[in-house]
Amino acid sequence: MTIIRQPSLFGIQELFDMEPTQKYEAIISAVDLDSMYHQVAKKSRLGAPEELNYQTMIISTFVRYIERIPTMKDLIKRLHDDLAFKLNCGFLVSDHVPSESSYSRLITKLEESDILEKEQEKVVLQAIAEGFITDDTVAIDATHFEARDQAQPKEEKPKSEPQKRGRKSKDERDGWLKEQAETEANLPLYDRKIVPIRCSLAELRAEVPQDPKWGVKKNSEGQNVFWFGYKGHLAVGTSSQYILQALFSSGSLNDGKATIPLLKGIQERLHLPLRYQTMDAGYDYEPIYEQVHRMGQQSVIAYNKRNEGEIIGYDKHFAPTCFREHSYRYDSFDPKYETLKYTRPKECSDCPLANEGICQKVYKVKITSDLRRYTAPARGSQAWKNIFKRRTAVERVNAYLKEFFQLNNVRYRTGKRAKIHFDMVTLIYNASKLAADRINVQLNQQQVA
Repeated sequence: MTIIRQPSLFGIQELFDMEPTQKYEAIISAVDLDSMYHQVAKKSRLGAPEELNYQTMIISTFVRYIERIPTMKDLIKRLHDDLAFKLNCGFLVSDHVPSESSYSRLITKLEESDILEKEQEKVVLQAIAEGFITDDTVAIDATHFEARDQAQPKEEKPKSEPQKRGRKSKDERDGWLKEQAETEANLPLYDRKIVPIRCSLAELRAEVPQDPKWGVKKNSEGQNVFWFGYKGHLAVGTSSQYILQALFSSGSLNDGKATIPLLKGIQERLHLPLRYQTMDAGYDYEPIYEQVHRMGQQSVIAYNKRNEGEIIGYDKHFAPTCFREHSYRYDSFDPKYETLKYTRPKECSDCPLANEGICQKVYKVKITSDLRRYTAPARGSQAWKNIFKRRTAVERVNAYLKEFFQLNNVRYRTGKRAKIHFDMVTLIYNASKLAADRINVQLNQQQVA
C-alpha cells in the first residue's frame, strides 16, 4: 500500500511556539539589519563617540513585539532580570542595558527616516523572489486603533450667517458651482472628496494626515462606533496573506481616499501578475474603479446604492432582463474587447415569446461604458461571489495584527511616533510570515528526502 506524505503545515503560531533563540533568529534574519543600523548609526567620526549598541537595541525592539511585551519599561526590566533573554537579544553579559531615553532616541532616528517602509518592501520582494507570493487577488481594507491620549476639547466655531432661502437663479448657480470647484481644487489632497489618481505615489504618501482624530464606522449591527486615534490601511494577498502595501493615517480619513496610494504602490513597486482587487462597499468610488482598470485588473467591489432609482430593463446586478423581466445569465468575458456576454434566461426555454423576436438571444456590454456597474466577472455571478469571499483574508490579517502583534497597543503620543509603531508591527508580521514559509519548505524537503 502506497504511503502518501502530507505536506507540512507550519504557520506563524508554530513559529511562535519555538524556542526563543530559533524563533528570534528565524524572524530577524528576514530583515536587513545592516541597512537599519547604517540609517541610525553615527555618520561622521567627528563629535562625541556613541556608546550605544544600536544593532542590539533594534533587535530587542523587534523582540518586544515578538514576545508581546507591552512597554519599553517592561522590556528594560526583563533585560535586567533575565540573562538568557538579554543574550538572545544580542547583548553581551558585560553590556549595559540601555535606558528608556536611549530607546527614545533610537525611535526618533527611525522617525526621521523611511527605513521601516523600505525594509517592509524588501521583505515582500524577497518573498516574491522565493515564490511565496503567487496571488492573483488582493484584498484591501482598513482597521482602526485608538491613540494613547484622549481627544482635546473642540473649539467652538462662530455661528455662520443663515443662507438665503429659495432656489438660486441660473447665473447664481453657475457662479456657485464655479466657486465650489475652485475651492475643491485648492484643498489639500486628502481634504477633497476623493484623491485624484493623477497624483504621484510619492506625493500621495507624503501628504497623508497622521495626527490622531475622531473616526466613525458602522458595526455589524448598523450602529455607529466612534474612536479617537488612527487607521491602518492594508492591501493583502488573499492566498499568501502577506501585507503587500500598508498605509498609516488619522482615524478620520475616509477608507476610499487611502486606496489610490495602495493601488499605485502595488503597481509601481511590486509588479505582480494580479487579476482582481476586492473590497467592501466602503470603497465603491469611480476613481478606484478607474485606477484598477488602468492597472489592467478587474474590480470586485460591493455596490453601494446611493439614492439611485430602479433601472428599467436591468436587475439589481445590472444584468439585462427579458420582456418578462427574467435576468440574462452571465456567460463569459472577452478581454480583447472588454465585453461581458450574457445569454438568454433559462425561463426562455418554454416561453411563448421566445420565437417572436422580442428578446435577444445574446446580450453584450462593454465594461468601460460604466466601470462601477460592470465588472468581470459580472456582478451577481457565482464567479464574482467566489472572488469576493477572498476578501476575508485582509480581515484575518487585521485580527492577527491586533491580537498577536500589539497593533492596538500604541504607547506614543504623536502621530509620527505612532506610525513607527504601525510600521514596526507590519514589518514583524511579514518577517514572521517569511520565516514560517522558509521553515515550511525545509520541513517538506526533509519529508521528501
